[in-house]
Amino acid sequence: MVTEGPTSSEAETVSRHFAYLTDLTNKGVVILVGRTQNNDESTLGIVIFEADNESAAQNIMENDPAVQGDVMTAALYPYKIALMRK
Repeated sequence: MVTEGPTSSEAETVSRHFAYLTDLTNKGVVILVGRTQNNDESTLGIVIFEADNESAAQNIMENDPAVQGDVMTAALYPYKIALMRK
């Protein structure tokens, strides 16, 4: 996660990252995207999306331009909703 003034290359990568997630959201794959509001080493972003299987989920994560460009790191955590607000 970029926490301080990004280089022009990092800014371009983050722009492509946002476009990638916007496209997946528009296609109905991504459910939500967000990040913590702190700007230090503990900053964390979360993307919740649907995938047919773990391999497909891994592919979505690894194809993110920010992950490919080493601007952000990613980890995959399979998740199942137990309760949800109506």
